[in-house]
Amino acid sequence: MENDIIPKSKEQFDKAIEALEKKFTTVRAGRANPSSLDGVMVSYYGSMTPLKQLTTISVPEGNQLLIKPFDKSCLAEIEKAILAANLGYTPNNDGETIRIIIPALTEERRKELTKQVKMLAEEGKVRIRNIRHEAMEKIEKEKLPEDVEKGLEKQIQDLVNTYNKKVEELLKEKEQELLTV
Repeated sequence: MENDIIPKSKEQFDKAIEALEKKFTTVRAGRANPSSLDGVMVSYYGSMTPLKQLTTISVPEGNQLLIKPFDKSCLAEIEKAILAANLGYTPNNDGETIRIIIPALTEERRKELTKQVKMLAEEGKVRIRNIRHEAMEKIEKEKLPEDVEKGLEKQIQDLVNTYNKKVEELLKEKEQELLTV
């Protein structure tokens, strides 16, 4: 059992970093990014469906998203869903497609987004600490010799330090992206 605590913890740490990266992509940085619409759910024939399953989303220009639905009858629902998602986007429906012009970010909005990104990074660190806590409990339950227990705890702590550095690097990258005009 002691041999699988480290690999399982490492796998959980990797998933925590992946989740953080995914959350970071939803924070827009003034450039058109189709993944910023990932969380948009559309009411399609009575069931909530992710926008990306109903459409193709492209970036014709750096500050523009073009949404082409597979079924043109749901254009109005897609428009409502984008507005309801509260992303700060104003969809323009031309009867065939929906165009979204991404407004340039103001200084104030950039600072708000930076705060949001810092909160997401902190959530990532909390998740990493929780994984460490679970791993330490598993090690304790094993009733291992003290030197083996201390060695495993040190390995877990080293992993935590490594992954916290990754979170900091991701945070710096995203902040740089947000603050670059």
